[in-house]
Amino acid sequence: MGKIKLIIRREFITRVRKPSFLIMTILGPLLLVGGMVLVAVMGMQQGGIQNIVVIDKAHLLTNKLKESDDIKFFYEPEDLSDSVFKASPYNAMVEVNPMVLENNTIQVFYKDLPSLTVQNYISREIEKVIEAEKLRVNHVDPEVYRRIKTALKVQLFDINKQGRQSYDQIKAAIGFGFGYLIFFFIFMYGAQVMRGVMEEKQNRVVEVLISSVKPFQLMMGKIVGVAMVGLTQFLLWVALTLVLGAVGLGFAKNSISGAAMEQSTQMTTQLQTQLNDQGAVRSDAGETAEMLKVGSEIWDDLPVTAILLLFVFYFLGGYLLYSSLFAATGAAVDSETDTQQFMLPITIPMIIAIVIAQTAVYNPDGPAVFWFSIIPLTSPVVMMVRIATGNAFAHPAELALSMALLIATFLFTTWLAGRIYRTGILMYGKKVTWKELGKWLFYKG
Repeated sequence: MGKIKLIIRREFITRVRKPSFLIMTILGPLLLVGGMVLVAVMGMQQGGIQNIVVIDKAHLLTNKLKESDDIKFFYEPEDLSDSVFKASPYNAMVEVNPMVLENNTIQVFYKDLPSLTVQNYISREIEKVIEAEKLRVNHVDPEVYRRIKTALKVQLFDINKQGRQSYDQIKAAIGFGFGYLIFFFIFMYGAQVMRGVMEEKQNRVVEVLISSVKPFQLMMGKIVGVAMVGLTQFLLWVALTLVLGAVGLGFAKNSISGAAMEQSTQMTTQLQTQLNDQGAVRSDAGETAEMLKVGSEIWDDLPVTAILLLFVFYFLGGYLLYSSLFAATGAAVDSETDTQQFMLPITIPMIIAIVIAQTAVYNPDGPAVFWFSIIPLTSPVVMMVRIATGNAFAHPAELALSMALLIATFLFTTWLAGRIYRTGILMYGKKVTWKELGKWLFYKG
């Protein structure tokens, strides 16, 4: 046990002292927060005036579309040729066919693809005019129509939560985020274990090391040491992301120009006006209060402490399980190009886990989510979704079974990998097949 501790310490200190560790520890949160701030700032910037020409063949829209500060409408009765449109100052051309009231279809031609905001604004304004025309043609009073038209709001309630509204899908998305972090770190640090084993094997360093320690001890020390590096870097990422996030939020607020703020206010006002026409608007204060209420209810429902503790368990359990397989792969081959045939069986279960976890966001209680949260090769990712929604705590026996199977499978794969490791670590220049690996499992010694 003392020798394993020395190997763990060596692996940890050696990797933490590398410049790449320091660079990635700082660069990771910077890229994450910087990307979010950049998207927020760019999303609020002015995109320039959009000149939209409307070819009104139906003679319904002329001078009826409401303009904004950034979107201007111009009207032409006939088609513009491609050459004329390309030479014109117009950014997009909207063709409204004479049968638009029947087919509800328009065509938009553009020089540069307009943003979704512009597309939605054009569609919304045209829809309002066409809707008003349909009401007139069918002799329907617009006021009566507005009173009848209903914007339905669906609220989900779990009968076991005493009438409290359910936010299981939102919590499932949070659980998927934790699961994806596990997936990311397993492959990043599992690959480091594999490369470390191959490097020592190629440099013949391992021949010196195994004169003092057993191959199994060397493998365990390397796996646990790299796991500690990964957990340390993850915790540092969380701390730095929180600090940089607070700084970045303030920077984003200060970077948004007055014009951009005015644009945002105008878009909000336009949206509220449209909703008000439909009788479905609430005040800003009411919207904010409701959002805060929802956020508070989600936070109260989330088992934060249990999520964090079980995240650490599944992070370490999943990492140790897969790292033992990565270590065995590294010991069996001489170069990274030879790893492809062995990497596929290791990679497929985790890819399946990500796919199932994504479906769990929409159906957290599905049978596929249950089974793949129990199977050890996929449970580190999928079970995080059930933990976040609270489903795992409603079935403690299933959670305990998942955890027990993960531990048992890790011990089994470690034993299995140890059998491969002790033979493969000293073999050079030989292409290993699956049949050869099978023989190594039964070698005595």
